[in-house]
Amino acid sequence: MGADHQIAFFLRESAAPDPARRAAALKGLGRTGRAEHAPVLAAAADDPAPSVRAAAALGLGRLGDPEAGGEVLPLLMSDEDPGVRSRAAVAATRLGLRGPAVTRAFARLLSDPDRPVRINALEGLAALGAPGDAAALVGLLGDPDSRVWGRARSLIHQCAADEAVRAEVIRTARQGTGTARARALDRLPARCTEHLLDSLLTGLHDPSPAVRIAVARRLFHVEQRQVQDRLAAALRNERDPEVAARLLRGLGERGDERVTEPAVRWLRDPVAGPSAAGALGGVDTDTAAARLRTALDDETLPTPTRAACATAIGAGGRWDAVWFLLPLLDDPDDDLRAGALDGLDACVENGLRLWERHPVAWALAAHLEIDAKHIWRTRNALSGLAQALPAVRRLADHTRSGEVRAAALSLLDADDPTDEQARRDVRRFLRGLDDPDEAVRYQAVHGLARWVEATGALPPGDEEARARLTALTADASSRVSRAAAGLLEALDAGPAPDPP
Repeated sequence: MGADHQIAFFLRESAAPDPARRAAALKGLGRTGRAEHAPVLAAAADDPAPSVRAAAALGLGRLGDPEAGGEVLPLLMSDEDPGVRSRAAVAATRLGLRGPAVTRAFARLLSDPDRPVRINALEGLAALGAPGDAAALVGLLGDPDSRVWGRARSLIHQCAADEAVRAEVIRTARQGTGTARARALDRLPARCTEHLLDSLLTGLHDPSPAVRIAVARRLFHVEQRQVQDRLAAALRNERDPEVAARLLRGLGERGDERVTEPAVRWLRDPVAGPSAAGALGGVDTDTAAARLRTALDDETLPTPTRAACATAIGAGGRWDAVWFLLPLLDDPDDDLRAGALDGLDACVENGLRLWERHPVAWALAAHLEIDAKHIWRTRNALSGLAQALPAVRRLADHTRSGEVRAAALSLLDADDPTDEQARRDVRRFLRGLDDPDEAVRYQAVHGLARWVEATGALPPGDEEARARLTALTADASSRVSRAAAGLLEALDAGPAPDPP
């Protein structure tokens, strides 16, 4: 059947007594018809069947006649049926309709009870670059569906220069309710905090946990003593674990000693417990340190909380921290070992005492090979621990695990051409270029890059190494191929000139 025959068939069917036949005909007319058939689609906007009106909207969008669509689609966007409203909004966006009537129609749909209609309205307004109704738009920040409030947030950002939108965001941040107020607060820059201070302090007692969290997040950066007093009081009275967790983290980061008693109270809560442990770690007092050690030994506490205690003990760096943490490397619980490793990482980063260095180095190097769950966490704890390098080199040469070999290679600096060990490490990198394990090849390329950055050239055997790197630019692993290509580019660019 040719196009003209199809069109003739659809035109006849558009007057059929069965609504399903009329709807199918209008959809077909939109696909195959021409601008001259737009009046047939427009006339169907008055059809008593919602399915036919929706098909008319769809057909107008497909037909591509903005003039015909501009008259009918804004009306259909106010149809009593949500399916019709949704189709009309999509068609109006597809046709690129503009003008006050279209904007007003989209603006009305921002408050539509049907979720797909709200989404289509937001997409239509985004295409227009217009907020529609500022109050309705900002109110959608509180929509329970992320597809709605996410699009609303994007449109608010797009229309940030609109005075009505700015004013409504500020009003909602001051006086709004629930999630909409919380997200409005998150949208405002830090410089607005001072102007919002009274409403923020009141917001510490807002019935919405989301608002209390958003308010606290801003107030932690205010240095006024009265503000910090109000935060401490809010923590003492807080009953929601998620809000308490945020208050504990913020006050703990400030080292506020008033966090100690509430933190101890929240340790048993599965949500706030880890934050309570971290807060105690941020308070450098004997009382807080003793509470952490007691909690770490308390097997009735949730394991994530005990793990957080281990990390906090390491971050505190007291004289006995290392000796508390090393035995936990043998614990059967993955989370607790992770906490101990993070704690030891903090100890190493902050600087180990002379008598701690070798025991920690030996324990972590041995752990690198046996704890498959936490290879890279262990690797991070080993970073910068020179006493571990002999054991790390043995692992790079002899371990069967590719991931462990890769982690070991990543710990070798190889950036001093006058150091015999560094030159041997470079040979390890060269061997690693041919390793069957992808992670090893990747770390080998990066190891050579460190050497090239320090020396300006590949090690002896330059041509062989370059040929192997060239081959790796076609490696099946995209990150290996990118790393090899980047190293070759650096070599071709030559060493950076010395600063004047």
